[in-house]
Amino acid sequence: MKTIIYTHPYAGSFNHEILNRLTNSFSKNDEEFEIIDPYGDHFDPVLSAEDLKTYSQGQTSDELVKRYQRKIAASDELVFIFPIWWHNLPAMLKGFLDKTMLNGFAYNEDSGWKGLLTNIKKATVITTSTVTKEYLENNCGNPIQDVFIARTLSDLGIDPQTVNWIHFGQVNTTTDQIREKFLDDLPKLYANK
Repeated sequence: MKTIIYTHPYAGSFNHEILNRLTNSFSKNDEEFEIIDPYGDHFDPVLSAEDLKTYSQGQTSDELVKRYQRKIAASDELVFIFPIWWHNLPAMLKGFLDKTMLNGFAYNEDSGWKGLLTNIKKATVITTSTVTKEYLENNCGNPIQDVFIARTLSDLGIDPQTVNWIHFGQVNTTTDQIREKFLDDLPKLYANK
């Protein structure tokens, strides 16, 4: 089963239309999926002093974190949909990772670091930004490929070779026709890893 981790606060956004197009395609093809929507769930992404008391033991009292972990544990595929703001992940997604990817669930470091999300056999990262993919790669430290995919997801046990990054740049300055073509092509872009 696929779990979509969608992090954008505005239902009128291009990211939301990406979510709609992808889920419509999955439904049409009878592909099972769940959606994790931290904004829609009013998830608190901030680690509190209370959270940190049991953090190193991999424990949480946050019921949303427990629900998110159950969805991820039942999945063999993750799909991330998010905007790139200030050349990086939105704070909500960073906080989601900080609070959900706990010791004993997502990793173990008893005898050296080991990612535990080996049930995830495929991941797709779909991003939007005011800049192009090439600009992110060459002028911004390649935050998605080199940090999020090759480090963060890899450290969770997800093989970077199984991750497909789809980016739509200049989202705010391009034409409606180009945006529509991207949305129309999205199911093919998703399928062609």
